Amino acid sequence: MEYKVMISEFEGPLDLLLHLIKEASIEIFDIEIEKITEQYMDYIHQMETMNLNIASEYLTMAAELIEMKSNSLLPKKVVESEDEYEEDPRENLIQRLLEYQRYKEVVPKLHELEEQRQEYYSKTPESLREYTDIDADSVDLDIDLNDLLEAFKKMLERKELEKPLQTKVTKKEYSVSARSNEIRRLLKEKKKIEFEELFELVTKEYVIVTFLSILDLARKQELNITQDRNFNNIILELKGSETHG
Repeated sequence: MEYKVMISEFEGPLDLLLHLIKEASIEIFDIEIEKITEQYMDYIHQMETMNLNIASEYLTMAAELIEMKSNSLLPKKVVESEDEYEEDPRENLIQRLLEYQRYKEVVPKLHELEEQRQEYYSKTPESLREYTDIDADSVDLDIDLNDLLEAFKKMLERKELEKPLQTKVTKKEYSVSARSNEIRRLLKEKKKIEFEELFELVTKEYVIVTFLSILDLARKQELNITQDRNFNNIILELKGSETHG
């Protein structure tokens, strides 16, 4: 038999056995220990004549097959009671091959899921402890803090941020400090800005850091946050920059 593949192309002895079974066009349940052992040993000997190093696991399997082949040629031992039951090495090998075959069948799906996961953008975890204990009474807002949270929630729903991104993106870190400085500069230029205008980028990291920056600026008494009436747009401006009519 001529072999056109090398042991290095297999992931182990079970992989090699599955290859030989496929080449013989037989089912795993129909394997004959004598024939599969001969084919396996022919393959090992071919590799040896080519001066290739053979991993110990392949030699271990060769020893197992030779032992099974030897036992199959011996007269069958009569089992007199259930206590004398001995496991059939051939059945054990078949189960190992079936289990390995199931593993090989699922590997392509796992690779596909891995590739899909690479399309998602994830943010490095960071501690938000300093923002979880913000006292609503310490934040100087002309509107209720719940109104601001509700506006944030509705904005997220409109932008559908719950949906995963379908493209690969370059990771960019955002910090509350850096985003706060950006908001300050923007408000100095425009004087007033609508709440939703600050969320121009549609990434979860960006909108979360932006919202935390707004809360942080309000907590530091740097912002005026107003709403003329219920459900109207929320307006932000820096304290001291209010226009007087």
